[in-house]
Amino acid sequence: MLAAALTALTWILPFLFVLTLIVTVHELGHFMAAKACGVAIDRFSIGFGRALVHWRDRAGVEWRIGWLPLGGYVKFSGDDNAASVPDTDDLDALRRDIMAREGPAAVRRYYQFKPVWQRSIIAAAGPAANFVLSTLVFAALLMVFGHTDLPAWIASVLPGSPAAAAGFRPGDRIVRVGGRTVHGFEELHEIVSMRAGVPLQFTVQRGSEQLILAATPKPVPIDDAIAGHILVGQIGLEPPPRSELTTTRYGPIGAIGGGALQTWDVLTTNLYGLGRMLRGQVSTDDLRGPLGIAQATHNMAKLSSHIAQGFGDQLIVSVVNLLGLAATMSVMIGFVNLLPIPVLDGGHLLFYAYEAVARRPVGAAVQAAGLRVGLALVLGLLLFTTANDLRRSGLFHFLGGLFS
Repeated sequence: MLAAALTALTWILPFLFVLTLIVTVHELGHFMAAKACGVAIDRFSIGFGRALVHWRDRAGVEWRIGWLPLGGYVKFSGDDNAASVPDTDDLDALRRDIMAREGPAAVRRYYQFKPVWQRSIIAAAGPAANFVLSTLVFAALLMVFGHTDLPAWIASVLPGSPAAAAGFRPGDRIVRVGGRTVHGFEELHEIVSMRAGVPLQFTVQRGSEQLILAATPKPVPIDDAIAGHILVGQIGLEPPPRSELTTTRYGPIGAIGGGALQTWDVLTTNLYGLGRMLRGQVSTDDLRGPLGIAQATHNMAKLSSHIAQGFGDQLIVSVVNLLGLAATMSVMIGFVNLLPIPVLDGGHLLFYAYEAVARRPVGAAVQAAGLRVGLALVLGLLLFTTANDLRRSGLFHFLGGLFS
């Protein structure tokens, strides 16, 4: 029983730690931008449902922690419209109500009557906060631990591999891949692993001459300690021995720059992978949903327990590793929220762009239809990724075996 409880905790606590951190920072982005613009705010909530803890600050904002810790929100005063973009009739009714209740001067404090550029800043501040979070976390990790990597030279070439066919030799140093400069073997691995089936050109330093070699990574199934069973591109190059490891140390300014660069790399790498999925070049089976994220955080916590000795060390290693995972996930949460889909921040920005051009809010009927379509898209993606997660867990195979 105790073992089962501890296993459950390694699933639940890491997942809630990562999710709560990302959601809290996202909502704080909206909150701080709204406060800067002088918007009246009723509530800031982490979690949904009945409040476990709540209090009011001097500005009258209710802060609460809900019993269901699977998200959060900021509620602006008078914001009863799900899209935060009421149409003209709603705005007129809201203005009359505010004037009757609080006087004409109070109208300008309400989000709905702020200039469209201020509402746009508030909507974009949540995703922006996610990018800031990832940058700061990556920067902190670089300052504390530095960046450890192997040089991008080849220790050996696997016989019969794409690299062998392309003419790679032990001792070759890879300078560029597809026009992108390579700084270490880790970066080389990341580029190649995301490009299974894509012909690549490698600029190779061999002695005093530079060569251009072409190779196409082949998809290889691996069991990743965090992501589980996945397909990655490989060309058959073995890295140098670990004795060649070098560590780059960072000061505060360099760490911020390095953190921003890591955030950009995570974003562009994942966008490249999503683009290949949309074009049908790779399977969508690797898309993760909430269960997949919980699996990744569980694997991260379990891996940390194997690395460190003693509960205190295990806890520190787990928190550090989960912070790195949260930073990576925060980048993608920020990007997803910028998609122009109603119910997401990008959908709000789309409505505000229309309002800025047309000089009037989007009509109520269009808003309602857009919200239904947006909600259907989000729920459809959630169901699809959850089905992927369940398939990877072996549940469908297990159920199939019961009835076969």
